[in-house]
Amino acid sequence: MASFVHKEVRSRSEPAFTSPPGMELSDFASESVIVRDGHGVIKYWNAASEALYGWPAMAMIGQNLATLHPSGGDDAGHANALIREGRWQGVVRRRCLTGAEVTVAIRQTVRRDAAGTLLDIVEFGRNAGEMSEAATLRMDAELQAGLAACWELDTSSARSVLRTIGELRNRGIIDNLDEHPEWVEKLLTATRISAVNNRAVRMFGAHAGLEQMVGQPVGAFWPAECRSALAALIEAVADDSSRLHRRKMVAGGTIRNAVVRAWRCGEPKPPGTVFVTINGEANDDRTSWELQASEERYRKLIQYLPTALWQIDSRRMGEAFDQLKANGVRDIAAYLDRNPELVRHSGELVRITEVNRDAVSLFRAKNAADLIKPIRYLFVAANGLAKRIMIAHFEGRRNFFEETRIRAFDGTVIDVLLTVTYPRPPEQLDTTFLTMQDISERVNAEQQLRKLQADFTHCGRIATLGELATSIAHEINQPLAAIMTNGETSLRWLARDDHNIEKVTQLTSRIVSNARRASDIIHRMRGMAAKQEGEKHLVDFNEIVEEALLFIRHDIESKFVTLSMSFGSGLPRVMGDRIQLQQVIINLLVNSIQAITQSGQPVRQIDVQTSLDQDGWVVFSVLDNGPGLAAADIDRIFETFFSTKEAGIGIGLAICQSIISAHGGQISGSNRPNGGAHFRFTLPVPTIVEAAPL
Repeated sequence: MASFVHKEVRSRSEPAFTSPPGMELSDFASESVIVRDGHGVIKYWNAASEALYGWPAMAMIGQNLATLHPSGGDDAGHANALIREGRWQGVVRRRCLTGAEVTVAIRQTVRRDAAGTLLDIVEFGRNAGEMSEAATLRMDAELQAGLAACWELDTSSARSVLRTIGELRNRGIIDNLDEHPEWVEKLLTATRISAVNNRAVRMFGAHAGLEQMVGQPVGAFWPAECRSALAALIEAVADDSSRLHRRKMVAGGTIRNAVVRAWRCGEPKPPGTVFVTINGEANDDRTSWELQASEERYRKLIQYLPTALWQIDSRRMGEAFDQLKANGVRDIAAYLDRNPELVRHSGELVRITEVNRDAVSLFRAKNAADLIKPIRYLFVAANGLAKRIMIAHFEGRRNFFEETRIRAFDGTVIDVLLTVTYPRPPEQLDTTFLTMQDISERVNAEQQLRKLQADFTHCGRIATLGELATSIAHEINQPLAAIMTNGETSLRWLARDDHNIEKVTQLTSRIVSNARRASDIIHRMRGMAAKQEGEKHLVDFNEIVEEALLFIRHDIESKFVTLSMSFGSGLPRVMGDRIQLQQVIINLLVNSIQAITQSGQPVRQIDVQTSLDQDGWVVFSVLDNGPGLAAADIDRIFETFFSTKEAGIGIGLAICQSIISAHGGQISGSNRPNGGAHFRFTLPVPTIVEAAPL
């Protein structure tokens, strides 16, 4: 601290005393100004202090303020409150130089440096005069009221609710508001906040600032443990505006030993204005500076998080859920189905109290104030999302995750990854965190990837059909030849004089049957060749295998391959795309046929099997007696563009792997112990829940 020379004349032997910078002007103040350190040692004593207490500055600098207390101690009764809150005001008794006592009304303020270290305590005091003990206590209460959390409330919109409550009281339906939470809710929703002081913001704002509290229902911020107390006071003030009304708050909550006072205001305040104060000790033992510093660090952390974040006050929803549980509700999903209005109401009941910069940017808002309101706007583009979040909250989950969509204020629909983190005791139960991460680029990239994979798969099918051109032509030629033969025979019968209608009918039926067969073959070819989005349905896997074998039946016969088939009975249906699964089966069979043919085996054998493995998955296997797989190639056979064929482009098995992976299965290739290759893939069997939508 800087030193300065007091204006009084002193000898060289007298010690100099110090004062905080700028305190010289306080020498001219009419109020007593005393500055002391954290231990109570006086550092400054102005001229008004000399006049009030009779002690000269020279005598008091360096002394402990406790020497002025009649009992010989400090004003310990309020010391803790002063350090914790950073200020205190009230009435104290002090000892003068003459030994007499003086009643002093004082205001004390703690000053700290940027790091929070206590610098000094500045006290302003004035003589309260000769007052009775009752008058002294009244003045002390009035001064300490300035330390309360103060609210200015507008009850003009609550007049109809107050009239209805009064009518219900007159009819004996309502006696105690504590027993009618629905009317407490209506009254506190209709009563709006006009203004609050800093202490009310800090203690009850649920991390909202002054701007976010003003204009909102008082019920959104008033402590849950004494909502009925406030409602009763508002009703009392409405009936009797001539005096101050008070009630004690229940123990616990945000504040201890609290007293709530309410009174009506006259002009110049608008009609219906009510002032409410809460006096008591904060349950948080940290000092005011520590709380403010912690809040500032917290706000900075939120603002600079690299993801959009919403801080939500979900107390009201928690209270509603507690009531539902008390009423025996256990299946919240079924309850919300029966009472969809609760989902809609929650959009107004749950409020956002803080957002960060990324949230403002994500929603294309002008500023944070555009987002600090009821939570409903978050769910405009996502049907059912609010209900799913409510179910997770009711069930006591810690987190909720979902990829969903939002609609920004400019109309843009954005894909986001949404997470919700719910509070648990003893955490701050009024704070739920919701984050959103813009995944539009990822979703677009995935869509492009799916399109490329679909094109890739389609190319693979076309390539396979090209390899099966001879078989396909043979399959179509058979019914066409039959149609031609039966048609010519029919003409000959019709040219005869004795028409045999029965014979012509038989021949015509054969023509129709073979035409239908040719049509079916062409339909399957078109399905295999068509470029379309994959669609998964519950399908009979054995039936899919049988249809796939029709494509290569001629190829197998023309190359003198013996085909053995073993189909598992009673296989459960699988969720799959019929065309894509047939593509895999055909590709594996074509590879086996080519391998056997090129190896020059005198006996050519392929075994096709379907079964169920020990884990309950459907299994498809193709086994041949060809040359098998080279040991050096086994780990690479499913790589894209890897091929052991001279003219191969290496996409067939890669496509097979991508298709099976997309179906949630696995595919593998290995060598049989006695020679030949064994290709195998598995498909999961869907649960009832997965199959239900179909």
